[in-house]
Amino acid sequence: MTEREQEIFHIIQQNPAISQNELADRLGIARSSVAVHIANLQKKGYILGKGYIVNNSFYVVGVGAANVDIHGRSKAPIVMRDSNPGHMNSSAGGVTRNVCENLARLGGSVKLISAVGTDVYAEKIRQECLAAGVDISHLYTADGCPSSTYISILDEKGDMLVAMSDMSILQALPPDYLTSKKSLLMGAKLITCDPCLPEPLLCHLLELVKDGPPVYVDPVSTAYARVLAPYIGRFDTAKPNVLELEILSGRKIGSKPDLLRACEDVLAKGLRRIFVSLGKDGCLYMDSAGRVLERKLRPVEKMVNATGAGDAFTAAVIYSELSGLSVDKTVDYGLAAGIAAISHEKTINPDMSVSLLESILKEYAL
Repeated sequence: MTEREQEIFHIIQQNPAISQNELADRLGIARSSVAVHIANLQKKGYILGKGYIVNNSFYVVGVGAANVDIHGRSKAPIVMRDSNPGHMNSSAGGVTRNVCENLARLGGSVKLISAVGTDVYAEKIRQECLAAGVDISHLYTADGCPSSTYISILDEKGDMLVAMSDMSILQALPPDYLTSKKSLLMGAKLITCDPCLPEPLLCHLLELVKDGPPVYVDPVSTAYARVLAPYIGRFDTAKPNVLELEILSGRKIGSKPDLLRACEDVLAKGLRRIFVSLGKDGCLYMDSAGRVLERKLRPVEKMVNATGAGDAFTAAVIYSELSGLSVDKTVDYGLAAGIAAISHEKTINPDMSVSLLESILKEYAL
């Protein structure tokens, strides 16, 4: 979808009965232009018929963390064990929720399964998901529980110094609730998840969809990678960094040959594709068919917020898979999405779009 088609599609998702005149007024464009965009959406299969019925047969389901992120960035080099002047901001976060929002902003149809509490943070999560076009009708509400939260302290350069998360509400997500969503899960084009889910729930998810759509996963951290390691062969695609890859493969990585062998070890367990984040050195891609690809863009001179880059990368990979793009373009879009994420103070860049990715690729191409 073009950027304007994304805008129209998201509005129609929320209000399928909206008229073309209302769409035109809301977007500040001519009704005839709206008609052209809707005709294109129908040709591309996103909308069925003339009643603006959204094609829900081409959707992605995210299962995992949804929380509120609180970021504090210091104005000067941080003095430990002291109060440091800085700038604070908050936004909805959570690995899977972040992937879902980025994907929705790229034009994907996304449904989120997660757990929220009965507090003000739950309302913030709902509102920001809805604003981005994420379907939250499958959220589980745990009465009396606090929603997940994540707090990070960034240094004066925008890089993370330390962070802490409380994802305990996911313990309240019953396996039976996930079972009740089996038809939704099996009907998805693909599923994306994270190991913030309790291990029994993660195993239950994999069992529910073992004959269904491919499952993508981001290891998140070395701690969660240890939880994920015994099951990595049951996933289709993974996006670890080098430290997480060491744990998934059981191999210490100290050289390029070590890196390649570690990827081969993980793929041998049953994984189809792996995208390894190499920081400023870009990304290494390898798949079970034997293809190896390395790509990188020019490093960003000024980083605003390091949080959320990996989630944006994963969303761009999923978007590329849904769009049938080449591996080269997929990795390029992933790297561009990462740059878009670290260039904004919030976890999700509100300007995330395909046109933004293309402009970043032009600006940061080597």
